[in-house]
Amino acid sequence: MPAGTRVCRSARLRLVARAVEVVGTRSTRESGGYPEAIGGLGDPVRLCRFDEERLGVVDGGVIRDVTPALDVLPSVSYPLPEHDLLIANLTPLMARVRSLVDSAPRVSLKSVKLLSPVANPGKLVAAPVNYQKHLEEVRTDQALHHNTAGHTITIQSAGLFLKATSSLVGAGEGIALRKLDRRTDHEVELAVVIGKTARNVSKESALSYVAGYAIGLDVTIRGSEDRSFRKSPDTYSVLGPWLVTADEIPNPGNLDLQIEVRGELRQKSNTRYLILGVPELIELASSFYTLHPGDVIFTGTPEGVSPIEPGDAIVASIDRIGVMNVAVRAAEDASAMAAVVSAFGSV
Repeated sequence: MPAGTRVCRSARLRLVARAVEVVGTRSTRESGGYPEAIGGLGDPVRLCRFDEERLGVVDGGVIRDVTPALDVLPSVSYPLPEHDLLIANLTPLMARVRSLVDSAPRVSLKSVKLLSPVANPGKLVAAPVNYQKHLEEVRTDQALHHNTAGHTITIQSAGLFLKATSSLVGAGEGIALRKLDRRTDHEVELAVVIGKTARNVSKESALSYVAGYAIGLDVTIRGSEDRSFRKSPDTYSVLGPWLVTADEIPNPGNLDLQIEVRGELRQKSNTRYLILGVPELIELASSFYTLHPGDVIFTGTPEGVSPIEPGDAIVASIDRIGVMNVAVRAAEDASAMAAVVSAFGSV
């Protein structure tokens, strides 16, 4: 299986595949958002989900459908486990993928709907104001802080917060905006997927608990309410376009990230400017929560947050992960409410 290979999968517990180590460094933008296969077998793995219950390996612009590999996942009964089965069983799953990938059916990457690379996370953990310049813009913009003291304190004082797992979607599912009368912003972030149970881990050993990384969008309704409340509507946590295994990103503390909306560059930074880096975030989170395989940590967003509207096209990218395209629309109930407001002036 060639270099830069990515694995894709579908609706419930589908992900995984072998990937080939990229020889040299080449921008993912130069190859359409995913590295070209370069050849030679290596350990790095990229994971994604697509369409209905499909697991695939992305090889250039083609997905190798290795869904039969899911037969190695253990059967479970009620009560269901607190972790994502696929992430918790990557080792046997990858062995099965390797045996299937060369002869796997192929489908064009452009023809599929990409889902979240993690199907069943137990928790979505998020880091507020974790870039100094973003903290500064929040403190100086009333539209961001809404005269709420808790929105302007440091992450060391604010701690972390949780987002509803029901808010999680993949790139192909898009963002469905609610509360159209209120400002809703994009926030691009490096997302970390936990690979094994973590309790009270030190920052020195924290990266050994990581399964991989993805691009995260933490969509945010502005207001004075609690962060978890404003950031948890359905589709307000986008994860994708696939999962890149930790092998391929040994240093998550030096990755360029950016977001464009309608072709306009809105945010551009590097994870070196995180106030609390990935190891420190895992240390902090695991000191309060038990982290399980498949739990996701959204590491925080840099400066440049700004509004999105129905019809917007978002292009988010992070070095060594790729490019994620996400469409923005109005939620059905939001569209109906907007029509009522337009017709009658108020509700």
